[in-house]
Formats: sequence, C-alpha cells, structure tokens
Amino acid sequence: MKITVFSSKAYDEQYLSAEARDHALTFVGARLDATTAAVAAGNDAVIAFVNDALDEDTLTRLADLGVRLVLLRCAGFNHVDLAAAERLGLAVAHVPAYSPNAVAEHTLALIMALNRKIHRAFNRVREGNFALDGLIGFDMKGRTVGLVGTGAIGAAAAGIFKGFGCTVLAVDPYPSEQLVADGVRYVAFEALLREADIISLHCPLTPSTKHIIDAPAIALTKTDVMLINTSRGALVDTRAVIDALKGGQIGSLGLDVYEEESDLFFEDLSDQVLHDDVFARLLTFPNVIITGHQGFFTHEALSAIARTTMDNADQFARHGTPVHPVTQHMNR
Repeated sequence: MKITVFSSKAYDEQYLSAEARDHALTFVGARLDATTAAVAAGNDAVIAFVNDALDEDTLTRLADLGVRLVLLRCAGFNHVDLAAAERLGLAVAHVPAYSPNAVAEHTLALIMALNRKIHRAFNRVREGNFALDGLIGFDMKGRTVGLVGTGAIGAAAAGIFKGFGCTVLAVDPYPSEQLVADGVRYVAFEALLREADIISLHCPLTPSTKHIIDAPAIALTKTDVMLINTSRGALVDTRAVIDALKGGQIGSLGLDVYEEESDLFFEDLSDQVLHDDVFARLLTFPNVIITGHQGFFTHEALSAIARTTMDNADQFARHGTPVHPVTQHMNR
C-alpha cells in the first residue's frame, strides 16, 4: 500500500522505515487536518499521531481522496471522530499496547524527581549551591499510591509500586484478578482520592473521564497530595489544579500530557513566546515537572509501535480488516 505518515519526526522515519516491508511510505512533517489531508492524494492509508485532527472534515477529505485506512501510531483514539469514519467507510486501527513499561517507568521517574526535588537540586549544584534546605523528600515504602486505571500501563505501574513497598489502591471498571492476587486493592474513586498520597492517572480519555480530576475531586484528596498524569491531558482540569497548587492542596504535580498540548508538544518553540497563559502559569511552580509527552519514548516502545502499525497495514491489505481495529462503541 501507499501510505502517508503525518506529524513525522526523524525518529518516526527511522523506526517506521525499518518495518515498512512492501509498503511505500511518504513522510510529512505537517500535522494532519482538513487543510493538509491533500498530501495523501493517491494513497491507500495515512499514519497519524496523537495531535493530528481526525475530525469529520479531515476524514471526509481523506475519504474523497481515496484513503481507506487510518493507522494511529498510538493507543489513544479520542481525537478521532469514529462515527464519521464509520459513515465514510474508513477503517481505523491503533496500537493498543506498545511498551506499558515505558510509560509506567516514566511515571515513576516523575514521582521520584518530584519527591527528591531532583530538578531543583540539579540547578542548585550547577550554580555551586550545595545546600540541602528545601530538598526533603519521603520514603516511598509505606506510602499509598492510587492508580486510576489498571490496563496494561496501570498494571505495570502497580508492579513497580508494590516493589517499593507501597500500598496500592486502584479504580477500574474491570478489576484485574491478577492484581488483586498481587495485593492491589480496588476501591471507589472517592475512597482512592481520600486515601492516596500519590494519585497516578492511567485511564483512557472518554466523555466520562474528561476532567475526572476537577475541583470537587481535588477537595477530597489529602492535603499535599502528589498528582501524576502520563495518560491524556484532558483527564485533568488544569485551572482547578493551578488553584489547588496555589492553595497547597496539591503538593506536587507531574505531567507528561496537557489538555491543550496540540499547540505545544513535539515542536521546538524555544525561540518563541508561549501564548498559552495557563501552561505558562504551570511553569512558574517549583513543585511542578512537565515533560513533553515523552513517556512512550524508548527504543522498545518505538520499535513496537512501528511493528504493530505495519502489522495493521499488512492485515488490512490482505483481508480488509486491521489487526487492532478501533470502532465507534469503543469511545463510549
């Protein structure tokens, strides 16, 4: 098949080309939307990423151009109008699990950096300041970690925190018998908010989970709670979180995603003024660490993403259905 890869970076070209097989790939740096879709003219499929705009206008344009398959090189699909894709006869596929360990380990990295004030210590030492004032952390052993979502990534995170000697609470509509056997305790969402010292989000973004961390939810948490989000930005009401940081209800915040990240992440904006005042406000807090959606960014994960994406293309080319289809009912 002929396939156009949108929002591509050098690493996308490296890993996808290594798995191209007999498919002809064209790499485009531009994000996919209704205005850039024309680049895919004459192609059978497109490969899109998390911040591409796969709304009805874009999908209609792709279908008119003869595209039959939308390949997502990511797990999430909340940015796709699946109802429109179904009406237009466009198949949609994703990568449901590439390297759960990559994101789970990045979650741990954010927690440890915030806890032990690594970001602040790093800057101090570079300036010749070796004072320890203000750098006190806490032992992970004995702390209570609350996981919102225990799919592949949440389950991997649970194993990490159990290894630290943490008490692990979880919320998920489909509890894992294996995690229960491993000592994870499933509780109501409100109970998790009240009991957890660290809350880590690992659930998909759906209408029911948008802003699952909002002002009323934050009000239920322990004072000085640590909040981590390596899943989807809109799980968190950013303005409510800023208010909670100012008031001390949230003691530290680690984000690898942001609800308005499409205008920021994956680009070098170092020579520009940031126009997102909410994001700029987050950057002023010394107890906040933000990374630019890099939780997935390991060799193993990129290899798995490329391999599964091209497996989806192969299966569609041969049988008309990808290995990992995304359907309209999955977004409820």
